Amino acid sequence: MAKLLTSQRTWIGPDARQRLRILNAAKSIAIVGASPKPQRSSYFVGTYLQQSSDYRVYFVNPNETEILGQPAYASLKDLPEVPDIVVVFRRGSDIPSVVDEVVAAGATTIWVQLGIWNEQAAYYGEEQGLTVVMDRCIKVEHARFHGGLHLLGFDTGQITSRRGGR
Repeated sequence: MAKLLTSQRTWIGPDARQRLRILNAAKSIAIVGASPKPQRSSYFVGTYLQQSSDYRVYFVNPNETEILGQPAYASLKDLPEVPDIVVVFRRGSDIPSVVDEVVAAGATTIWVQLGIWNEQAAYYGEEQGLTVVMDRCIKVEHARFHGGLHLLGFDTGQITSRRGGR
């Protein structure tokens, strides 16, 4: 289902201004499907959020006890607080059950990571009262809105094709 062409999608999530409001209002983020492996995108995103934001970041993985120097929790219900945003690094087919977990935990926003698409789960999440962001990288969005990236995702303050002065 993740391979569904963008032109075939009917669900439309929050626009850029709405995503900015979501990020600005949040104080805590839980990463479901977090990994202790540096080559995994959840690890990279967790590192970024720890180092480049003021969010309280929680890692959820029932198979781990610690990720990035912090405790890893077995489920959302085990967290010390209800997170404002639940970022999901799971298969598209797993998203409906994660929606149920997010609702049961009392969180209000589910943010499904870039490349993961489940349109039925998006509609289902909204029916459950959630704000749903899907197929967007929270790290890229945060960096873009907070001065770290250009609209297209490039760090224009660091990368240039122009030669230095002679």
